[in-house]
Amino acid sequence: MRYQMIPKSRIGVLIGKNGETRESIERTTGVKLRIDSESGEVEIDDTNADPFQALKAEDVVKAIGRGFSPKRAFRLFEEDVIIEIIDLKDYYGKRENRIRIARGRIIGTDGKARRTIEDFTGTYISVYGNTVAIIGSYEGMEIARKSIEMLLQGSKHSTIYRFLAEKRREMRFSALDSY
Repeated sequence: MRYQMIPKSRIGVLIGKNGETRESIERTTGVKLRIDSESGEVEIDDTNADPFQALKAEDVVKAIGRGFSPKRAFRLFEEDVIIEIIDLKDYYGKRENRIRIARGRIIGTDGKARRTIEDFTGTYISVYGNTVAIIGSYEGMEIARKSIEMLLQGSKHSTIYRFLAEKRREMRFSALDSY
C-alpha cells in the first residue's frame, strides 16, 4: 500500500474524463487507485501488482499532481524514464517574491526558456506551485537539472542556451563514439 498526496485542483486530471486516466493507470500497472477528493490523498493498492509497476504508478500519480498532463506523465511507463522534483523553497525559503521571480525565469518569455531546455534535453518540465518537475531519461534529466540550477543561481538565459548547445554537441559525439 502506497500513499501520495496531490493538490485538490489536480484530482480531476488524475481521474480523467469518465475515469479514463485512472483506468489507464490501473490497467497498465495492475494497481488499484483510491482517490479521496476531499483531502487529495491517493491510495495506491499494490497487493496484486508487480512492485516495479507500483513504483511507476506512484511516479505517474506524482507527475500528474505536479502539473503534467496524463499524456506526458505516461511517459514514465517507459523503461529508463524518471521524474525529479526541485523544490524552489530549498533555494529561496519562504520569500514568495523570489520564488515568483524564479518561476518566471525558468518559464521564460512566452515559455521560451522552458521549451528550449525541453527541446535540447528531450525532457518535459512543469513549473507548478513552488516546485519544478522534470520527466526524462537519466542523461537528459542531468542536463535539464543543471540548466535549471544555473537559472536559479542567477545565470543569464544566453549562458544557459550556450551550455545546452555544448552538451548537445557532446552527446552527439559520444553517440558517434559508441559505434
